[in-house]
Amino acid sequence: MANAKLIRAGIIGGAGYTGGEMLRILLNHPGVELTFVHSKSNAGKALYEVHEDLLGETERKFDAEWHTNIDVLFLCVGHGEAKKFIAENNKWPESLHIIDLSQDFRLHTAHQPPLIDGQPVIYGLPELNRETIRSARHIANPGCFATAIQLGLLPLAKAGLLQHVYTTGITGSTGAGQSLSPTAHFSWRANNIQAYKTLTHQHLNEIDQSLRQAADSVIPVINFIPWRGDFTRGIFVSSQLHCTSTLEKTLALYEDFYKDHPFTIVSRKPISLKQVVNTNKCLIQLEQHEDQLVIHSAIDNLTKGASGQAVQNMNLLFGLEETTGLHLKANAF
Repeated sequence: MANAKLIRAGIIGGAGYTGGEMLRILLNHPGVELTFVHSKSNAGKALYEVHEDLLGETERKFDAEWHTNIDVLFLCVGHGEAKKFIAENNKWPESLHIIDLSQDFRLHTAHQPPLIDGQPVIYGLPELNRETIRSARHIANPGCFATAIQLGLLPLAKAGLLQHVYTTGITGSTGAGQSLSPTAHFSWRANNIQAYKTLTHQHLNEIDQSLRQAADSVIPVINFIPWRGDFTRGIFVSSQLHCTSTLEKTLALYEDFYKDHPFTIVSRKPISLKQVVNTNKCLIQLEQHEDQLVIHSAIDNLTKGASGQAVQNMNLLFGLEETTGLHLKANAF
């Protein structure tokens, strides 16, 4: 890529967890020139003063100002903040792509996608919308739990095999963001686990939307119980449903569905969280007992569940190889 034009990228909200992951990836991406990293509260500070893992990697500082003389803008801001930012800055160059990592632009209204500057915002799950993403102007990056659950169920939805689904999933503390809350304290998280937002998690709407798109019909209810785990990164999901097909046939269905998707891998051996943490992978494993099928799926909530998937979407938008800058190895031991 030595002779290729670099993609000029800017980040709004560079001090949080997703901003830090975006920096980790983009600073080493061969096709990107990082133009600015905006942070209201940290302007003038070195990036490594906030993201200590970047010490020795860069001397760049957080910027007080931002501009639109770029090719892609990543919004690494909190839920509700992206819509506010867009509303306050409602004129964008036609050449600028926006990739929003919040939940603000994920859901359609009356089957119509949300708009930024009159342009549709495409839901950025490559395993579902890859070709549409390639020609999109703006992208709504999927949620972390939504990514793990959807990737576990998309092949069944596409084949019309979805039954009522019972899903449990556990997430690390970084999924709650950087702002301190009672359940984010180390003394609370350590040696502890808790269910939360039982059957009401905010990602259920986008999960339903994507599975309906894949199935091209109404889908059964997804019953989801999320858990807070006593670790920092990663999501492990187990989804259970009735299935009369053989395990071998279902495995073949999954392997065929994901054969051209480099980051979603179907494993015939048990999977674990350590295999995906720090990577952009989703690992999927199937188990069956009599007529009950269980789909396990595991991702890193900050990479495939957030910043890594956003860069994957950027690669698609700009015609790069989908895996560019995302060959990240897990820390398996």
